[in-house]
Amino acid sequence: MLDNQPRGTICIEDLEIGMSRYLQKTITDHDIELFAEVSTDRNPVHLDEAYARDTIFEGRIAHGMLTAGLISAVIGEQLPGHGTVYLGQTLKFMAPVRPGDTVHAEVKVLAIDHAKRRVTLETHCAVGDRVVLKGEAVVLAPSRKFD
Repeated sequence: MLDNQPRGTICIEDLEIGMSRYLQKTITDHDIELFAEVSTDRNPVHLDEAYARDTIFEGRIAHGMLTAGLISAVIGEQLPGHGTVYLGQTLKFMAPVRPGDTVHAEVKVLAIDHAKRRVTLETHCAVGDRVVLKGEAVVLAPSRKFD
């Protein structure tokens, strides 16, 4: 399941405090396997159910950075969107994401520095009512002045 809001670009001149965008994606076994392949993070807590059952998670979990990647997708595709440059991101992992979980990744505008084209964004991911990741991003937003 992938539920996206419209993709494209919102230039800094059109951004407003409180503006938000999101996507929802159900994390599959295939997603976890692909992320392990691309990242080379093959920790068995992600890939081996028997191993993972004996950990504090009591079962397999998705890579935290796979979940964080959904935030990147919202920023790069929706808010501000195409042409955005990531400058920094803080992440706090609050709870695990498991295969089959539907993650709601949301980004909200907190502050806009027009002179520097910098936008501060609140970022979070949730599974149902449970926040699994929260943080803050700073990005260089696209501008009509620099097309």
